[in-house]
Amino acid sequence: MKITFVGAARTVTGSSHLIEINNTKILLDHGMYQGKRKEAFELNRQYSIFHPEEIDHVILSHAHIDHVGNIPTLVKKGFNGNVFSTFASRDLARILLEDSARIQEHDVYFVNKRRIEQGKKPFEPLYTVDDAMKSLDHFVGLGYHNRFKINKDIAFTYYDAGHILGSAMTLLEISERDKKLTIGFTGDIGRARRPILRDPEQLPDVDILISESTYGNRLHDKDEDVIQKFISIINRAIVKKSKIIIPAFSVGRTQEIVYYLRKIFDEKLVAEIPVYVDSPLAVNATDIYKQHPECFDKETRSIISDREDPFGFDKLTYIRDVQASKALNKQSGPMIIISASGMCEGGRVLHHLANNIEKPNTIIMIVGYSAEYTLGRRITDKEKVVRIFGDEYKLNAQVEVFHSFSAHADRDEMLGYFDKFNREKIKKFFLVHGDYDVQLDFKKSLEGIGFNNIEIPKRGHSFNF
Repeated sequence: MKITFVGAARTVTGSSHLIEINNTKILLDHGMYQGKRKEAFELNRQYSIFHPEEIDHVILSHAHIDHVGNIPTLVKKGFNGNVFSTFASRDLARILLEDSARIQEHDVYFVNKRRIEQGKKPFEPLYTVDDAMKSLDHFVGLGYHNRFKINKDIAFTYYDAGHILGSAMTLLEISERDKKLTIGFTGDIGRARRPILRDPEQLPDVDILISESTYGNRLHDKDEDVIQKFISIINRAIVKKSKIIIPAFSVGRTQEIVYYLRKIFDEKLVAEIPVYVDSPLAVNATDIYKQHPECFDKETRSIISDREDPFGFDKLTYIRDVQASKALNKQSGPMIIISASGMCEGGRVLHHLANNIEKPNTIIMIVGYSAEYTLGRRITDKEKVVRIFGDEYKLNAQVEVFHSFSAHADRDEMLGYFDKFNREKIKKFFLVHGDYDVQLDFKKSLEGIGFNNIEIPKRGHSFNF
């Protein structure tokens, strides 16, 4: 058996790991790389490590774009196998991949207008809406805890990762030359005692473990501190008549923020102000959340059983129409605008930022991780000048960064999760999906609780077992 690391190797995006067993080739995830535009353009199109037509199956951990977003390219270039996922992930993938394709088509259209004027060769989108829709024919939905045999040598089982709706950890059971081997793939590890979703489930002991490490050297804020900080910002916005702009991932983060706002307003911890979820994708994702109560924790199921909407309240408006989105620019605060994308690399949030980022009373709330070289990271780092749609803007707005809304487990939460594993059984522990400096720190933390044989693979690194 051989494992080759194709993506999310010493970086946090583009999750993709190739496993070869007895002439069968399986990808764990096949996500889109997000980062430097030129590098992302090339990495998402190049297939130098494997040929798409040679891949037999994809096992998907969850439906975030950096884990699922490049499956249409894989299909476009010759892949003809199954994409296994949970039922909720399959439903989310449908809207996410279509949205990703529409954004690409839109962006390429405007970029090509300039390129044609400059006499340059026009770009093509990575994939089109038609490509995205064709890729959905390959999806096969599976439930948690249902052991599925791919063939006589390979079986796998999904465990709830508690990260976003439908997210899963994967237990692979492999037989090769009368020997048995187990591989655990965490995907992205969620957090215990968070709203909406169930807590992450414990994987059984394994021989090989492939784990994310996004927050491997950081700790999240306490929930009570986050709510107080949120209340303080809303009160400030009321006094200053500010717009609070929250770039948020359409899947997971948006629903969690809405859930918290509902709680804050219901308990009358602050005066209610208008809240707009301005993202057609987020609106559609929220509808899908409502269709999958099997993923919810007891508290959220209890709200639903009382015939209440955990993702709705009086002052909340979901916006699909583009004209209604544009109208927000003419309205004065106080108000909250939640809009995608979370890393500020596309979507309607760019228009809200362009219209408000130079105003000193604007408040930008950063509620999640942003990869290097993204606009979200530049705002997080409070750079004085940023580029939006190719134009320079002064960052005069107030920037508030939250470290608790993350759907990723932090260092101590991950250490607590791994502490339950049998160290002697694990032959190799791979760290993926993290910045390299963070991974080095997390490796030391794991060694501190008794783990050995920890590898931080580079892109293209292969390991034989």
